[in-house]
Amino acid sequence: MNHNRIDTNAHGPIRAIARRLTAAIVAGVAAVSLAACGNAAPSASSAASGSDADGRIEVVASINQWGSIARDLGGDHVDVTDIMTSTNVEAHDYEPTAQDVAKFGDAEVAVVNGADYDPWASKAAGSTKAELVDAAEVAGVEEGDNPHVWFSAKVRSAAADAITAAYRKADPANKADYDELNKAWHAREDKLESKIKAVSATTKGLPYAATESVAWYLADDLGMTDATPKGYAQASANESEPTAADIKAFQDALKAGGSIRALVLNTQESNSTTDRIVSAAQEGNVPIVELTEQMPKEYDDLIDWMDALVDAFAGAVK
Repeated sequence: MNHNRIDTNAHGPIRAIARRLTAAIVAGVAAVSLAACGNAAPSASSAASGSDADGRIEVVASINQWGSIARDLGGDHVDVTDIMTSTNVEAHDYEPTAQDVAKFGDAEVAVVNGADYDPWASKAAGSTKAELVDAAEVAGVEEGDNPHVWFSAKVRSAAADAITAAYRKADPANKADYDELNKAWHAREDKLESKIKAVSATTKGLPYAATESVAWYLADDLGMTDATPKGYAQASANESEPTAADIKAFQDALKAGGSIRALVLNTQESNSTTDRIVSAAQEGNVPIVELTEQMPKEYDDLIDWMDALVDAFAGAVK
């Protein structure tokens, strides 16, 4: 099955034009930023190591999910800046500011999501000398696949190892520390994956539906089956409006009871259509798992957030 593949060719012309404009702006700002950096006179130690005045590696992460892992893996040796942190912004359509782009010019290590989720960040980082970690790419997730890769145990582990490798390269004198921090991080991730495996004993094969495929990887790790009506799912993946027939089919499936055991709602992209879907779920007594794309403010660690979401899924279907 290929539930996580989306048709990128179905994006509308307006979105395509907007992306081209954004790419042009990013390229222009990056060029100006690099020129400005070239005219500056960095200290001898900073120029030699690429670190800040305190000797720490400057790291920029496009989204706070990956920024949290970057902090875990770097400890006191890194200074991490997250660009996107708000759960009130539609991440797919985020428009970077000149200041956002300029931050990559000062980075020694840049961490982006990839899979066309944050193309502005990939473009900005690619115009600098920063060591680039593309989370999706290092795990073999391609453009056109589901881009919400931080929900995947496989991608989290692959990205963590790539970040550690970047730290070793940027700061070889502290290689042993990075190895220990990586080991400690994997111990926590392994504990999370053990929990996912244990919960999957009760969730395996259970059908769920989603207003958007943001949590597809986590649900797949839990062994659940995506039962979102095909027409609605395709419209959501292509960021187009579902037809009236698609919406009715979704509502009917939720009201039927039993055919869908949980509804996953991305509250970060709620609208009048998702409100109708939620009402149908409530009418059919289908439990709702609410989540966001960006890591909520009450969490400062991706593993802790994933752990809480595993509990939410388990509680919804018990």
